Amino acid sequence: MSLFSTLRISSTGLTANRLWLDTIASNIANANTTRTPEGGPYRRQDVILAPQGRAGFSQFLGSANSTTAGQGVTVAGIAKDTSAPRMIYNPDHPDADANGYVAMPNINIVTEMVNMIAAQRAYEANVTVIGAAKSMAVKSLEI
Repeated sequence: MSLFSTLRISSTGLTANRLWLDTIASNIANANTTRTPEGGPYRRQDVILAPQGRAGFSQFLGSANSTTAGQGVTVAGIAKDTSAPRMIYNPDHPDADANGYVAMPNINIVTEMVNMIAAQRAYEANVTVIGAAKSMAVKSLEI
């Protein structure tokens, strides 16, 4: 494994964590959106991550004498949360049903904030790996 593969692997993590953070930001921004082009309230979204360059878990384990590490991470997709919307009684709202209830997005701000911290920490960890690889390269040039 070369220095450049370390940088490439960490860069896939940076890209994936940035998309995760963008998805969280979209969820928070739409926490009160009651109308979407598809109809109904906004649905919370989740990023689905998968290992890059591996066909399955058995290949991920590899053989006991394997000298190759993983190939990074890729975004397998963005899935919409299928849980039911929150129903809030507000008969004056333009989107209220006949009983006065409004279907609100299925977003919990506390959950989104926890996910945001996790995405931030994962991003910072990948930046640290890139910094360590850079430091190792500089030290090897000093030899």
